[in-house]
Order: sequence, then C-alpha cells, then structure tokens
Amino acid sequence: MSWLDYAMVVAFLVGMVLIGLRTKKSVKTAEDFYVAGGKVPWWMSGISHHVTGYSGVVFVGYAGIAYATGTAIYFWWGMNIALMVTIGSMLIAPRWPRLRKFLGIQSPTEYLKMRYGTAAQVVVAVAGIFSKLIDVGAKWASIGILVQGFTGIPFYIGVLSSALVSMYYMSVGGLIADLWTDFTQWVIQTVGGIVLFIGTLVFLKTQLDLGLFQAFAALPAGHLAVFNPGRGQGSLTWTLFFAIVIFLSYNGGTWSLATRFISSKNDANARKGALLSALLYLVWPLVVFTPMWLGPLVFPGWTQAEASSKLFAELSKKFLPTGLIGLSLAAMYANTLSMCTSDCNTISAVITRDIIPIFKKDLNRDGKEGLWLARVTTFIFMAFTVVIGLLNQRFGGIAGMILAWFSALLGPTAIPLLLGLLPAFKDCDGKAAICSTLGGFLVFVFTKAGMLKLPPDFALIMPTLVAFTVFCVIGLFNKYAQKKKVPEAVENMLVNLGKND
Repeated sequence: MSWLDYAMVVAFLVGMVLIGLRTKKSVKTAEDFYVAGGKVPWWMSGISHHVTGYSGVVFVGYAGIAYATGTAIYFWWGMNIALMVTIGSMLIAPRWPRLRKFLGIQSPTEYLKMRYGTAAQVVVAVAGIFSKLIDVGAKWASIGILVQGFTGIPFYIGVLSSALVSMYYMSVGGLIADLWTDFTQWVIQTVGGIVLFIGTLVFLKTQLDLGLFQAFAALPAGHLAVFNPGRGQGSLTWTLFFAIVIFLSYNGGTWSLATRFISSKNDANARKGALLSALLYLVWPLVVFTPMWLGPLVFPGWTQAEASSKLFAELSKKFLPTGLIGLSLAAMYANTLSMCTSDCNTISAVITRDIIPIFKKDLNRDGKEGLWLARVTTFIFMAFTVVIGLLNQRFGGIAGMILAWFSALLGPTAIPLLLGLLPAFKDCDGKAAICSTLGGFLVFVFTKAGMLKLPPDFALIMPTLVAFTVFCVIGLFNKYAQKKKVPEAVENMLVNLGKND
C-alpha cells in the first residue's frame, strides 16, 4: 500500500478514538453504557444490527467459500438472514424493548433470573460467555489476516493494534460509541464496496471482454447453483439447518444483536430496525460477494484456503486506486471492530449485572461502581478474546471457529433465552433451561471428542436440536404429567411482552 493508504487507515483509527472521547460525555450511568439510555432511533438500530452481523470473517473465511463454491453462500447466508430477521421482527424483536421497560433489564440474560431462577440464569450466561470467546476470537483473527494480506505486517500486530483501539473507545464510550462507529463504518463500507464492485466489472470488460452476465456464465460448473450438491456448506440440508441457527442468532441469541433491540425506544422502533437490517442483508451481500464470486476469472487456480487468506486483499489492491485501498482496509477494520466491541460490551453487561451480583449482594449496578465494573469487565473479556484469536489455528481456523464451534454452541444458550419470551413455552421452567443448555453442550463435546459420529451437517445442528427437544419435553412434562402451575410473575411478564407500547 502507498503512504496515502496507510494515512487512511491511521485516520480511521484516530477517528475511532475521537468517537470514544466524544461519547464519553454522554455516559453517566451503566444504563447509558449498556443500552444508550434506551433511546436509540430505529434507523440507527437497524444499521447497527446489520453492520454488527458482518466482520472480517466475511472477507476472509466466507471469501474463500464464495470463491470455491459460488453463489450458494448468498442463499444460505445473506438471504437466510434476511428471511429469519423478517420473521423475528414479528415474533421476537418487539419483545426486547418491552422487556427493558417491564423489568428494567440492560443485558439480554438479565430477565432469566425472574423467568427461570438464578441457577438457570448463571448456567445460560456462563455457557454463552464461553461460546462468545470463540466467536470474537475468530473475528480478531480475521482482521489480523486481512491486515497481513494488505500490508505484509505480521498477523499478531494486526490483531493487537485493532484490539487496543477497540479496548479504548469501547471501555470509555460504551454502546453509544459502538453505535456511532457502526454508522461510520457503514458509510465507509458502502463506498468501498461499491467502488470495488465497479472496479471488478471494469476490469472484466476491459481485460477479458466480459460483461457481468457473461462473466458469471464463464465461472466453473456449479458455481451458479442455489444449493451445492451433496453434503456440506451450501447443500439444501445445510441451508435449512443453518436457517435455524440464523434465526436464533440474529434475533437475540447473539447477545450483541439483542442489545440493538433492547436499546430501541419502543417495540415499533425495534420492529422497523429489524426490517431495515433484513432489507440490507437481502441487497448488500450481492454487491459484496460479486467480486469474490468472479474471483476464479481474475485469479484462477487458487484453493479455498488460498482464497480465504488473500482473495479480498488482492482484489482490492488490483482494482482500487491509491487511497481507496486503505479505505477498503479501514472498512474491514470497522466491520470487525464493530462486531467485537458489540459482543464485548454485551458480555460485560451479562457479567456485571447477572453474575457478579450473585457474589456481591451490595453491588450498586446503576451507580459509579456499576459503571467502573462495566469498563473493567469489557476490557478483561476483550483481552481473553484476543488470546483466542491469536491461537485460532488450534480451533480449526477462522471458518471452523465460526461454523463448527460458535454455530454449534449458539443453540443451547439461545433456546431458553428466546423461547422464554414466548407464551407457547411458558411451562418450560428453570429445569428445562438448565437441562437443555447442558444437554446441547454435551452433544457438542461428544462430537468433538469423536465419541459421537455424525455427518458434518448434523454435527452443526444436533446440539440445537437436542437443546430444543429437551426444553420442550420438560415443558410438556411439567404441564401434563406434573400439572405444574406457571408462576404468576412469569404469566404477568409474558402478558406484558405481548402488549404493544
């Protein structure tokens, strides 16, 4: 990269620090730090929800998949997300801000104490924290690979430099800082993505004399399929199974995405924010993935692993003018920083509001002590995720960490969290929450240890299916066998969550 490209990256990092300094003035309480006072407008919630769903993983691990397998990734990822978030906008999203108003929650798992009891709250919270260590670690690793591909700088420097900037502005500015960096990077990402898209089309026309549709027709056989044949990423089975994972994740199972809804002004804003995010997921991946899909024409003969490590960087260096290469890298920085800081902020909320008060009864969660703990726990959790990111190869690399670890571990924690919001599952109690979470995790452990042999698609979804089955069976047992009465507080909560603001 040229000096101008490096200047663009430095300017972006300085901008993130300035955002942290600016938003610090708005953070007076833990509520400001975690949910921005519950005053986030729908357009900012929607953009942030969309942006938080991206990270460098899309431009590293998913870039390799797009290069090697073609357009199927749009259907099992982008379109799947758009559909599942649209469904969630009616069933789940409006309930999160109602929950904040009804119980005063600031973390997604905070309501579990009243819904299931303290033991279930702790089990779900601790299990979720473990899975997010893997998820966020993969995202730090992806930014390290991107920086190395663009600049040649060692992998660990890319990870540590981005983490240090994130630690500062997030621990100072909280969710407000995160929302504004989301919006800023969305603007950068849009400009960089459109320029790269156009640059790719110009190259194909001038160098290979191919228009857009001609270029797609020239791709290897099978690259234009909706579903890839056989098992694995892109098959019909994978797509359907992954839809379940996506529904749970993007409607609140990924806690940072739940926070976008919790911090909305009201249920209508949460619904509109979800629909905006769904629309962006329907359209924007077509722009982002097109240069990657056409990668085999530009850089023929690469393996999926090679494409994962260098495709996006090489496309940017080939097609973007001086200055915009740095802008493109800055956009990748922004994507990953947004996702990582969002997750760390939400995990901090879970630790500070749900776990620490169990051992420190006199904790003033909403005063200065709570705000200090919020910043410290954010910093500490982020430090642990950086270590995981540096050791990513021990977990199967970036794509393996996201698809084989986090996706499999998400369901067992998301099942009691999301279904606990719905009246249909009111008979599922704390025992159901604990057993479903632990049951799902045990299936994952047995699979990874080789004690349970499952095809790849089923290995991904089986922990979630087991968690769902256990959760429902215990609920049915409570209702019909034991005729156990649902606590009045739970009944009242579910009634209130069904009311429009």
